[in-house]
Amino acid sequence: MAPITTGFGFDSTAAEVIAGVDLSGRRAIVTGGSSGIGVETARALAGAGAEVTLAVRDTAAGERTAAAIAGGAVRVGRLDLVDQASVAAFVADWSGPLDLLVNNAGVMALPALEHTPEGWEVQFATNHLGHFALAVGLHDALAAADGARIVSLSSRGHLRSPVVFEDLQFDERPYDPWLAYGQSKTANALFAVQATRRWAGDGIYANAVHPGAIAGTNLSRYMDPAVLADCPPLVHPEDIASVGQPIPPAPGTVAPGTLAPAIPAAAAPAAASPAAVAQPGAAPVLTPERGQPH
Repeated sequence: MAPITTGFGFDSTAAEVIAGVDLSGRRAIVTGGSSGIGVETARALAGAGAEVTLAVRDTAAGERTAAAIAGGAVRVGRLDLVDQASVAAFVADWSGPLDLLVNNAGVMALPALEHTPEGWEVQFATNHLGHFALAVGLHDALAAADGARIVSLSSRGHLRSPVVFEDLQFDERPYDPWLAYGQSKTANALFAVQATRRWAGDGIYANAVHPGAIAGTNLSRYMDPAVLADCPPLVHPEDIASVGQPIPPAPGTVAPGTLAPAIPAAAAPAAASPAAVAQPGAAPVLTPERGQPH
């Protein structure tokens, strides 16, 4: 398959990427839209005319962000990705078609092993499973849009680890914050592959993106301050911690993911993922004993 190329570079901004694009009448959800690149993604989409919903845990912060996005139709909905009841409630509250789902929220490099009430390792639960359940639950809304896009925020951190299906919870191996983060980012990419493969016939295409090296967001809140202090202003700490060398910033990479051409499902490789067993319609219930919805 020929690579998709654009005229944009590593220093392109979201505003530059989306310039001239009219999203009037389109509806978008941005998870984690009250801070970091989620704010800028929401700002760019709203500036192009989209109706944007900020899906956030802290609705007060979401309301402040919405008020600061001038001239846009921005609303706020509560979503806690580690709480399956919260995901189900968000899905149940949504009505009408959905054109863009930007799975942006995430956590990175928790220093100690933590589990959700259901028993999932927190990075995997937040970064992948919550978004997986959200997308499956919103499948019918996405299909109703006739040409919907899902953007799955992955990372070059996926190079740190495959999805270790035999030990997702670190029961049998020592916990490593970056391996946990890496497997969650690999899962994000695999989800995009399988969502496109299985849902292209419904007019739904997914793109996985590495958002680039952007320091100073809440994603780095668990990082050692000494490590952060050594990061150049536009270098994301994961790019130092994961591979030892910083990479150029790419603040405009999320917007291309929402606008990129559809990739034919036949061109997407097969991937082992819980997405393979999901049935669209309602947010699935996920149990760590099986690693699958039931």
